[in-house]
Amino acid sequence: MPEITTARSVPALLLLFCAASLQFISGRSKDTPSVKNGKADENHPSSHPGTGTKVLIICIAIVAVMLFSFFLFKLWQKKKREEQYARLLKLFEEDDELEVELGLRD
Repeated sequence: MPEITTARSVPALLLLFCAASLQFISGRSKDTPSVKNGKADENHPSSHPGTGTKVLIICIAIVAVMLFSFFLFKLWQKKKREEQYARLLKLFEEDDELEVELGLRD
C-alpha cells in the first residue's frame, strides 16, 4: 500500500494551505462603504499592524508541527522495523536448550 503522505505531496499541501490562508486574509480587508466614499471611521483603525505577523507565526507553527510529526513517524517506523528484525532473528536462531529438552540432542 503506498504511503499517503509522500515527499512530493507535502509541499503541495503546504501551498494549498497558504493559498487558502491568503484568501481568508484578503476577505478581512477594511473596504467598507464609508471608506470607499472617502469618510473613514475614526473609531476603527484602517489596518491592523500585527495581522501579517500573526499569520506568518501561525503558518510557521503549523509547518513546525507537520515536520515534528513527520520526524516522529519516521522514528516510529525505524523502531518498528528494528523490532521486526529482532523477532526474525530470534525465530531463526538455534536454541540448544529446546533441543535438549525435547531429547533431539544429547
